Amino acid sequence: MKLISFLLAGLLAAFLTAFAASAQAQSYQAAMSVLEIADPDPDPEGGRDLDGFLWYPTNTVEPLTYDFDSKVWTGTQVVKDAVPAKGPFPLVVLSHGMFGNAYNQAWLAGALARRGYVVAAISHPGTSTWSRDPDLTRQLWERPKDISRVIDHMFTSPDLARLVDPDRIFMAGHSLGGFTAVALAGGLYDTARLERFCSTMPDELACGILRGWKIAQTDEDRAQIEADLSDPRIRAFAVFDLGGTQSFSDASLARIERPMLIFGAPIMNSGLTLDIESRSLVASLPSGKTRYIEPETLSHFDFLGVCKPGGFELLAEEEPGDEMICENGGAPRAAKHEMIIDAVTGFFSKS
Repeated sequence: MKLISFLLAGLLAAFLTAFAASAQAQSYQAAMSVLEIADPDPDPEGGRDLDGFLWYPTNTVEPLTYDFDSKVWTGTQVVKDAVPAKGPFPLVVLSHGMFGNAYNQAWLAGALARRGYVVAAISHPGTSTWSRDPDLTRQLWERPKDISRVIDHMFTSPDLARLVDPDRIFMAGHSLGGFTAVALAGGLYDTARLERFCSTMPDELACGILRGWKIAQTDEDRAQIEADLSDPRIRAFAVFDLGGTQSFSDASLARIERPMLIFGAPIMNSGLTLDIESRSLVASLPSGKTRYIEPETLSHFDFLGVCKPGGFELLAEEEPGDEMICENGGAPRAAKHEMIIDAVTGFFSKS
C-alpha cells in the first residue's frame, strides 16, 4: 500500500507540474492599451510624466489591428483595449535604447503577451525619440527610476494589480536600456573608473556620449548617479547588446546575484565594441546565473522592429545615415526575433 501511495503521489505531482507548464505555455491573442503614469511630485517647470503602452494576454480575437502605423516598420497585430484574460501573469518591463521609444521592442512585447506575459514599455524622458531636452538627458539616473515607477504603477492601480503576479517580475533592455537593466540589477555607476577608462580610450562610443551629455560633472549629479538604483522586485533580466559597461564598478557587478540573459551583437554597425561591453559584462558577473548568446550574424539594430520593403531606401532618402538600422531588416531579422523570443521566454520561465 505504501508503494502504491508513493506511486500515486508521484503521478499526481507529475500531472500538476505538466498542468502548470501547459498553463504557462497557453496561447493568447495580444491586446494593447495606452500606459500613462503621472509624475507623483511634479516640478513646477515640468514633471517627469511617463507615456507608453501595455501589452497583455486576451481571449478576444478581433478586431485585429496593428499597434502602430509606419512607413518603415511592420507592426504587431493586437486587439486594442480588449478585456484581459484571467491572470495573474508575469510582468516584463522594457527599456529602449538611446533616443528610441516605447514602440522599439513591440515585436517582443506582442509575442510575450501571446505567450502569457504582461509587458509594459515607456519612452524615457530625455533619451527618447521625442524627448531630448539636454537637462533631462543629463539626469541618466532617472532611467532606472522610470522602470521602478512603472512597477509601482502596476501594483497600485487596482485593475492592473489583478493582472500581474508580484513574484514574477522581469525586465529587458536594449543598448542604453541594457545599461538601465544593469543598474536595476545592482550595478553601481563609478565615475572615477569611467574617467580612467576614457583617459586611455577617449574615442570609445560610450565615452563620447556620456561626456557630451555632461554626466556626473557636478557633485550633486555624481551623488545621484552613483546611488544604489537597484530594484529587488525584479527577478531576472535580459540585456540586449548594452552600452556603458565600463561605467559600472567591478565590485558591484561581481555582487549581482539575479539571473541575467545577455545578448552580444558581433555585427558592429553601432559603434559598440563587444570586448568592452557585453563580453566584459559577462566576465565581470558571477558565474552560474548568466547566459551569454552571441549569434554570428546578429547586429545591434536587430533588436528593433522588422523593416518594411523599401524602408531602407526611404530612410536613405529622408534621413541619410539612418538607413543602417534597416540593413537586413526584413526576413533575416524576423527569424532572429523568433530566436530571441524563445530565448527570453525560456530564460524567464526558469527564473
